[in-house]
Amino acid sequence: MVRHVSMASLKLMLLFFILSFLDFNTCKAQEQSTDPVFLYHSCSGGNTTANSAYQLNLGTLLSSLSSNASTEFSNNTVGTSSSDRVYGLFMCRGDVPSTLCHQCVFNATRRLRSECSLAKQAVIWYDECTVRYSNRSFFSTVDIRPRIALLNTANISNQESFMTLLFRTINTTADEAANFPMGVKKYATKEATISGFQSLYCLAQCTPDLSPRDCRSCLSGVIGDLPWCCQGKQGGRVLYPSCNVRYELYPFYRQATPAPSPSPSPPLLPPPTSANSQGGGGISAGTIVANLVPISVALLLLIVGICFLSRRARKKPGSVMEGKNVDDITTVESLQFGFSTIEAATNNFSADNKLGEGGFGEVFKGTLPSGQEIAVKRLSKSSRQGGEEFKNEVVVVAKLQHRNLVRLLGFCLQGEEKILVYEYVPNKSLDYTLFDREKQSELDWRRRYKIIQGTARGIQYLHEDSRLRIIHRDLKASNILLDSDMNPKISDFGMARIFGVDQTQGNTDRIVGTYGYMAPEYAMHGEFSVKSDVYSFGVLLLEIISGKKNSSFYQTDGVEDLLSYAWLLWKDGTPLELMDPTLRESYDQNKIIRSIHIGLLCVQEDPEYRPTMATIVLMLASNSVTLPTPKRPAFFIHRGTDATMPKGQQFDQSMTISLPMTINEVSITEMDPR
Repeated sequence: MVRHVSMASLKLMLLFFILSFLDFNTCKAQEQSTDPVFLYHSCSGGNTTANSAYQLNLGTLLSSLSSNASTEFSNNTVGTSSSDRVYGLFMCRGDVPSTLCHQCVFNATRRLRSECSLAKQAVIWYDECTVRYSNRSFFSTVDIRPRIALLNTANISNQESFMTLLFRTINTTADEAANFPMGVKKYATKEATISGFQSLYCLAQCTPDLSPRDCRSCLSGVIGDLPWCCQGKQGGRVLYPSCNVRYELYPFYRQATPAPSPSPSPPLLPPPTSANSQGGGGISAGTIVANLVPISVALLLLIVGICFLSRRARKKPGSVMEGKNVDDITTVESLQFGFSTIEAATNNFSADNKLGEGGFGEVFKGTLPSGQEIAVKRLSKSSRQGGEEFKNEVVVVAKLQHRNLVRLLGFCLQGEEKILVYEYVPNKSLDYTLFDREKQSELDWRRRYKIIQGTARGIQYLHEDSRLRIIHRDLKASNILLDSDMNPKISDFGMARIFGVDQTQGNTDRIVGTYGYMAPEYAMHGEFSVKSDVYSFGVLLLEIISGKKNSSFYQTDGVEDLLSYAWLLWKDGTPLELMDPTLRESYDQNKIIRSIHIGLLCVQEDPEYRPTMATIVLMLASNSVTLPTPKRPAFFIHRGTDATMPKGQQFDQSMTISLPMTINEVSITEMDPR
């Protein structure tokens, strides 16, 4: 007998069949049971020799970490003497099962043996774990370098409201992760609703050896980097050696699943009826099978295909950006801030937030929704440069990453407003301390020498070590900022070509510079090169040693500027008389004399005789490098300074000037084929 069912019964059966296949948790479990996904590694700290005691201890350490990877975290130390001791740890993501954690650490240690075989320090990140080792003890210590960022290149639609929700959620997640006591897994996840059909998923984690305070401090730094890498993106993460955060629009982590409830019984079919009773509207069982089987097979293939493609897409780590070499910032969108965000951060450019005013505009302190402090430079509106030109060059400058350069986080462009967003450097500029009689003593010789060396390394990077050759053209004490550890950070690098303005107006056909720091060939003829920056560095070096401004220097014995005075003392064999008296208790005689010697080499009149910045860095680092005999410095160009001026009325300004160029303008940014 042929059985028939109604069309309504067929629909119920088909719906139940579809629901039995549409188990997205199964698809997600398939994704999360994959092999560990490699993200990035960094080898640093110099190299050791093969088969050395350190290398043998490193091999023992990595084997130990791999064998202990049944837990989520472990650290170990191998070696008896400080010279060959090696420290290491691993941390697995908080939701990763022990078997996958073990596999991840095994893969990571094996890769470190291959990729960083002789390095003294290394860190490697997988999606599921982090492994690191070093020749110094880093346990219970916040380390923020090296760092990487990965981003989903797709943009979010309503960026400002999304970023507000993101920072609120990610900070709550960080608070929860950091709240666990020391020694306990510091891992948390949060979900927030974006709309009726879209959710935000956030994760934060620290190494368990950190205190709650240190963990939160580390996570604050990571969250503060999210605008730098992932502004307005649908997903992203930033990873430090000690902590990391991530957000996505899909549940990328394993969520705790409740106990399964009994499966509902399938719907009962109504009693069979005869074809006659249905007036011919019934469908035979053979027809049902004939239609249902191909539909089911097609549906199953569709689900498997979706899972495969989703897994493949999510396995790609995205654009990787390492802290000092951000070569994958290629899009303007990754750097752009909304004007309302900048207004809110600076309290509508409040006078209370104003940090100062330089050659290119006003600078304000600001605080982003993430809590990160920033410095906002509101540029002169008279710049002739177009918006697209401005944005493209900001991308170029943002790629220049060095510990002695102020980091450019992004920009804002709205109408005539051109705004740059920098990292905030707390100890103001060098001139604020160096030229203040009450504050000078805070800069002992050790700190001043560190500032000299760091500034030299930063300029060397601009001239020679970056992919672009940047000539600063306005190197001076007020453009050297000092961080919390008094490390120097050069600001306004590479900006002159972008904006082409002095303090009052913009004109790319005019020379930009500051009296007392400008090389004579640049001031008189508009000719500049890396050697004009070397001249400015030499002036700055002599100012750091003497504690006096070149532009306001005045002596009653007929010596009118700092360079001439230094030359006179050098020729008389009494160079130490140039030294700031506050250094008497901290100075190193040989280093000060050698530094004065280097400064005089930098300010020679003929650019050909001036050393390169690479040579200067070497001269400062090694006493074994023989220094040539300096020639007489170039003359100093005065503006409004009378040689007969009484000492109490000396000219005391460091004014940015603008002179008509006598040659065709040369771009400040030079492409350097390497």
